[in-house]
Amino acid sequence: MALSTRWWPRSIQWQMLAGLLLLESLSIGLFAFLLVRQESRGIHQRVIRRVDYESQILAAQVSEALRKGEPGWVGLSVRMMGEGPTAASAKVTDPSGNMLFVSKGEADETVLELAERTQIPLITRNESRCFTFEDNRTECVHAIYTGDELRGLAWVEFNWATTQELIDAISRTTAIFGIIWMIASAILVLIMAHSIAQPLALLHRGARALMNSPEDTQQFPLPVKVHNEIGDLIETFNSMVASLAEQRSGLNDTLSLLDSMLANAPIGLAFVDRNCRIVRVNQIFADLTGLLIEQQLGRSLPEILPQPGAQNLENAVLRVLASEEPIRNLELSGQGGKLTRHWTWLISVYPVKTTPRNVRWAGIIVLDASERKRGEEALRRSEKLAVTGRLAASIAHEINNPLEAITNLLFLLRNFSSLDESALHYVKMAEYEVRRIAEITQQTLRFYRQSTLPARATLTDLLDSVLSLYQGRLHALDLRVERRYNPRLDLFCFAGEIRQVVANLVGNSLDATQPGGRLLVRARPSRDWKDTERTGVRFVVADTGVGMTSVVRDRIFEAFFTTKEDTGTGLGLWVSHEIILKHQGIIRVRSRVETASLFAPGPPSGTVIQFFIPDNPNLADEQASA
Repeated sequence: MALSTRWWPRSIQWQMLAGLLLLESLSIGLFAFLLVRQESRGIHQRVIRRVDYESQILAAQVSEALRKGEPGWVGLSVRMMGEGPTAASAKVTDPSGNMLFVSKGEADETVLELAERTQIPLITRNESRCFTFEDNRTECVHAIYTGDELRGLAWVEFNWATTQELIDAISRTTAIFGIIWMIASAILVLIMAHSIAQPLALLHRGARALMNSPEDTQQFPLPVKVHNEIGDLIETFNSMVASLAEQRSGLNDTLSLLDSMLANAPIGLAFVDRNCRIVRVNQIFADLTGLLIEQQLGRSLPEILPQPGAQNLENAVLRVLASEEPIRNLELSGQGGKLTRHWTWLISVYPVKTTPRNVRWAGIIVLDASERKRGEEALRRSEKLAVTGRLAASIAHEINNPLEAITNLLFLLRNFSSLDESALHYVKMAEYEVRRIAEITQQTLRFYRQSTLPARATLTDLLDSVLSLYQGRLHALDLRVERRYNPRLDLFCFAGEIRQVVANLVGNSLDATQPGGRLLVRARPSRDWKDTERTGVRFVVADTGVGMTSVVRDRIFEAFFTTKEDTGTGLGLWVSHEIILKHQGIIRVRSRVETASLFAPGPPSGTVIQFFIPDNPNLADEQASA
């Protein structure tokens, strides 16, 4: 690697010079290329016009000589035209292309080339015909008329030697200008680079001296001779050296005390300076944060802890440094960063004084209360489930009687009234949903106790019945519903419970989707994602709603967790998850929150929930044995 970069200078002065010369060489070369190319195009156009004009002049002279009966003038005109500075040759032929007069050589020894003969049929009376040979020679031919009679053709070829001299002159002028410009620029760069390199060299010598002998500060502060950004850098360097010397004066006495305390303390300990950067930690604190000790030294609290816990802790440290009063039993919690689980800490922050009036550091004492917090949360959740179970049993007992009365009334309405087919259809749907309500009241929070037996259900009827219940909301939201399922697709399952799962997912999609969105409900034969030997049905409910963050997505199947504030119970997806597990199925969730902004449009948001239910005819026996 050293050999491959040895050609480039190491000094900033010569780097600037080499870079400038390289850039200007490329710029001048490109300018010269474009200039010569542009001039060449202009010259070529002028050549065409010149040769065209000369061919017309030659044709006019020959026509005049023939009209006056002076054929000797024709040869003279051809020789004079061929001896001109811009013509390489001139000749006159008859209309068939037979040579009559040439400016050089003998006419009987000169014949037209194939490229010239191909132009003869294209020649018109009033226009010259100009063309270019394969070797870039340019020639024009003009018809010779006396009255209305075509007497011959006048040919004139251009002499490119004159144009090459003009192009060479332009190239020489450009090269001289480029050399003068590069020399002037190099002188200016050397002067500017010297003014930059000299203070940088001073700063470099000071840094090396500080590195070789940190205790020797006699040659500091460094002199500031320039008043620009480099001068500000030298002043900042002097301030840093002074700050290091100040910190070093009281650091050695404290280190021994800290070492013994940090090494033997059974709790997490950390010390931060006034800039809230870690100066010392013990192994317990390193284990809590998930970083090695050497990875934490010199870093700020937000760099080692996730937000918002890091910001809260930093605010507490700043308050202690400002008030010189300790803060005790501050509870912080969070998730993310290097910590892979949810954590809860009890933190105390106290001032560390090197003198009675000087608070140099802040000490942080950390007690991990995550396990205790999780135990308390589990206890509260268990109590909620128990209370909910008792409440659900009471509700089921209280509403069974009115449900039976409603069922009987619907039976009488269906069998002993003269209703049309449309009304009877709604009555049957009402009976069906009342039976479903009765099942739900018995199964709420007690899905391990199945009151009915599984049976083979037609999924078209099952899914259509769910979507028909939400028809009003679908119409109000103007959602485009896509139904993708085979009318003959069936599944051995507890139909009421699968209907409840789909209803929960569709209801959540409607809550999250804005008007004009899209809802997809799909069911198709599939195989287990983990065990390909198991066959069944894969259900998909997808929407174009607001989506879920990763934090919400990780907790959606927890009991009582909800994002719907007062309208949600936090039980819908938890119940759905239990039903899928009872059917020995699998559920997967993919969701994306919209990241588009005014200036950077991003992908749309939405949620896709898939669950697989195996087609298991032995489900009833397995449930009974379980």
